[in-house]
Amino acid sequence: MEMLLIELNKENETPLYEQIYQQIRDDITDGKLAVGDKLPSKRKLGEFLDISQTTIELAYGQLVAEGFITSKPRKGYFVQEIGELAYVQPVGALSTPTNQKRKELEIEFSPGKIDTEFFPFKQWRKYAKDVIDESSRHLLLLGHPHGDPELRQEIAKYLYHSRGVDCSADQIIVGSGTEQLMPLLIRLLGPEAKYAIEDPGYPLTHHVFFHNNREAIPITVDDEGMDVQALSQSDATVAYVTPSHQFPTGTVLSAGRRTALLNWAASNESNFIIEDDYDSEFRYTGRPIPSLQGMDKAGNVIYLSTFSKSLMPSLRIAYMVLPPILLKKYEKAFIHYSSTVPRFDQHTLARFMADGHFSRHLNRMRKVYKRKLQLLTDSLQAYAPHISYSGDEAGMHILINVHTDDDEVTLTQRASDEGIRVFGLNEYRKVLGHLHPSFLIGFGGLSDAQIPESIDKLMKAWGIDRNQKR
Repeated sequence: MEMLLIELNKENETPLYEQIYQQIRDDITDGKLAVGDKLPSKRKLGEFLDISQTTIELAYGQLVAEGFITSKPRKGYFVQEIGELAYVQPVGALSTPTNQKRKELEIEFSPGKIDTEFFPFKQWRKYAKDVIDESSRHLLLLGHPHGDPELRQEIAKYLYHSRGVDCSADQIIVGSGTEQLMPLLIRLLGPEAKYAIEDPGYPLTHHVFFHNNREAIPITVDDEGMDVQALSQSDATVAYVTPSHQFPTGTVLSAGRRTALLNWAASNESNFIIEDDYDSEFRYTGRPIPSLQGMDKAGNVIYLSTFSKSLMPSLRIAYMVLPPILLKKYEKAFIHYSSTVPRFDQHTLARFMADGHFSRHLNRMRKVYKRKLQLLTDSLQAYAPHISYSGDEAGMHILINVHTDDDEVTLTQRASDEGIRVFGLNEYRKVLGHLHPSFLIGFGGLSDAQIPESIDKLMKAWGIDRNQKR
């Protein structure tokens, strides 16, 4: 395709990259751009519209992240098959009739689901009842902007004993989720910061950088974690990593890479590492992987975590540990901010942790998820050698590789036609390669009985028989 007909209003408050993104997205969903159409290069479109290539890259990056287009190395950007997008149709719009009616969603291998059956409602209800009392009138008023000291002290103790994080309660900032803390961190690090992200990596982070007008440089992840040599060759100043259980591959950042990454951060005072320790509580073999923050001697690691996986996603309590140099800047920059987490929730959680219920709950859930993981791997083993898997030492999902001539899009569609939702690895990539199809298989939200049954149904949808020889 020579060029795209895009109208930009430079007087509009909507950023230019969002205008470009929206118009290309609409052209794809309206059928004006067909599957396989090649988009103009960033340079050509930038020259045609008289804007920077960075603006084009932001727009293309968002389209890649949402699956509307794909990026092929040394070839360019191409419109991707998006299937039926009922959610983008106007209310009352007619859907295209099909000969085969798709089944309702019956099975979802979501990596974000947790097991709710074993939540300690009795204990949680007790502490919530104790907190919501006339004696707690002071909790009706605004508390400390960083989060109430009682909760931050419990978090600091927990992090020291379980993750080796060396910090004081004063260094902890409590917020209502990673997506609320990350924009604050981006503002704190300033407009000159350039971010490196893992590829494949956590899609929410891609969106956060995009919507805050920050460039995100994809750095390849291999079986040792982020390629630190590639990071060093980029012009990134901040590296966002998930070192203890890389999302989504499950890889653990190797000892050599950890040292190299910390050395990279210490080599320049403007370099920082954002360590997202999103599900470090759930490791099933060997010793817990130590945090990068606990190894950091130069004060360049920002530690980030949440209670979404360990307790419940709806609690909306996350936290970050700032190194001293950034803590001072944070206090100045956000002096007028209030904590975004309700104080009643903070104190309920603080008492729950102080009395040891949080640790007991984690121990119980490790056993639950370990049992589920064993059921999952046993079920998959019956379909070898067509199926192999990795990342099975921690977390609440594993990565399976399907050894077939079919591509990831085809297998995703076949599963969907049978009412099964799977998550392809390419959904988490910014740069696509010619790889065999791989999928994240989450098991946290499935019961013990559902796991083998669900795997059997998935394999049937893919036409793979038990112990079938290749």
